Amino acid sequence: MGVYAIVEDHGQQYTLREGEVLDLARRAATPGERLELERVLMVRDGDHVVVGRPTVPGARVIAEVLEEVKGRKVIVFKYKSSVRYRRLTGHRQRYCRVKITSIVPGDSTSTETAAN
Repeated sequence: MGVYAIVEDHGQQYTLREGEVLDLARRAATPGERLELERVLMVRDGDHVVVGRPTVPGARVIAEVLEEVKGRKVIVFKYKSSVRYRRLTGHRQRYCRVKITSIVPGDSTSTETAAN
């Protein structure tokens, strides 16, 4: 098993590996820009596990912004019986698509080894 990290971004947690492509919450970033995620909750490299309290000191995940994309359409239908009230609206959330380029493990002094 390779290196992976658990990262918190805008209230959501993601399990990330190098080379992975994922959609994060929209932000003001242009394609090709470098993005650093510094709220790393855990890093694992084989059997070596570093768990943060609440974050791992010095650890960060570096990603490259690929593009801004729209998610799938969510249909919202409001209806009230007996009063002829019907409203149909849709919503497409915007995301920032990024590619994980590297995972920096950070400080290894406060480590916990997995006992698997």
